[in-house]
Amino acid sequence: MGEPTGFLKWDRATPKRRPIPVRVADWREVYEPFDGDKLRQQAGRCMDCGIPFCNNGCPLGNLIPDWNDLVYRDHWRDAVERLHATNNFPEFTGRLCPAPCESACVLGINSDAVTIKQVEVEIIDRAWREGWVTPQVPSVRTGFRVAVIGSGPAGLAAAQQLTRAGHEVLVLERSDRIGGLLRYGIPEFKMEKQHIERRVDQMKAEGTEFRTNAIVGGNVDVEILRATHDAIVLACGATAWRDLPVPGRKLQGIYQAMEYLPLSNKVQEGDYAEPGISAAGKHVIIIGGGDTGADCLGTAHRQGAASVTQLEIMAQSPDVRGDDNPWPQWSLIHRTSSAHEEGGERVFSVSTEEFIGDDQGNVRALVLNEVQLEAGKFVVVPGTRSELRADMVLLALGFVGPEKGSWLDQLGVALDERGNVARTDDYRTNVNGVFVAGDMGRGQSLIVWAIAEGRAAAAAVDKQLMGSSSLPSPIVASARPLA
Repeated sequence: MGEPTGFLKWDRATPKRRPIPVRVADWREVYEPFDGDKLRQQAGRCMDCGIPFCNNGCPLGNLIPDWNDLVYRDHWRDAVERLHATNNFPEFTGRLCPAPCESACVLGINSDAVTIKQVEVEIIDRAWREGWVTPQVPSVRTGFRVAVIGSGPAGLAAAQQLTRAGHEVLVLERSDRIGGLLRYGIPEFKMEKQHIERRVDQMKAEGTEFRTNAIVGGNVDVEILRATHDAIVLACGATAWRDLPVPGRKLQGIYQAMEYLPLSNKVQEGDYAEPGISAAGKHVIIIGGGDTGADCLGTAHRQGAASVTQLEIMAQSPDVRGDDNPWPQWSLIHRTSSAHEEGGERVFSVSTEEFIGDDQGNVRALVLNEVQLEAGKFVVVPGTRSELRADMVLLALGFVGPEKGSWLDQLGVALDERGNVARTDDYRTNVNGVFVAGDMGRGQSLIVWAIAEGRAAAAAVDKQLMGSSSLPSPIVASARPLA
């Protein structure tokens, strides 16, 4: 390592977030620039641990100690090459991944982990500024045609890998812009959409074709798609949201998170002057304590909500690892996002019993009970019933798999017991020539898993078409029954 004792000299440091009154007044990313010398020190904290568990902690198998060492030595161009060797889109993961690599960092056993995620994003941002990220046009064309359905991280990763292998790749996206949940599920303050645009431009220059407003089973005929392509990759994500079927659910003012979040993104794109659903001046309740709930929280702050309360059925996690959650497992600790810093209240161990409406059919309150976990089930604590004011309710309860529809039935792919598209270890469905990657086959998961699966599925497709493949395959899918 460049500085073997760096972890003894320097403490963990991360960039400061912009002042709360400033950042809630706009939609720009929340972080201030990070000093280059401080970043080199953070990279220098990467110790000579012998066995870098961070590599295993990362589904992509990122070569983290390598690029930490290169940054410390000021070899930035080599660092981005090492970064791109395993990750097509480090500017996405560097902003959005919860960093399981840091939970697995050896230094984290008894100290603060290396700021892996920050080093990653600084490498790729500098590479873009310096013009080091250029199209990689294949030298040989195979003549095979591949369709990728879905343009989220899994679909984009698969498409870029297959294009670079020399195949003719068409990406179909049902929305009006490329990016999937990256585009319309992630608020601008977490990732500005310029990062998507320049990657799409790079991919177009490499030869990937994109079509938006392409609805498979609608204006895109399934049978024609199969007949005109040698392979199809399904990468539509797990977009079927979980509902809350309690009394009063049909009242006005109750929305799914993914009915709410895309509208603000469309305002930032210039499509609308104001969002169709706004928290301005309202007392907002968010049901769900995960990342999507935090995205709703930050969005409501920027829209000028009167108050925001986020409800979570789970108990609050401890501030440090418990004895039953040892390193290098993902650390189950209490985390505070930038949105939580901006205000609002978090309430844990509560369950919504019903919604109460006013005379006009609008939601006006929630009925809550405290709950506790007993033998794996949530049990209501007697005598804890309460009422909480709500002018607007946002459901951020996660997703239960891909949306079921006529085109999937027409394609004939089998589903597993969880409702995801069933697949083998090499990403094949039961339909010849049809593969699946990312959340559509895995179920709701992390962006880093989506990119990893997109890369691995691309290698599987390439192998079927060519007989062998030189594309890297970082992981294998969890095999699921095909019937």
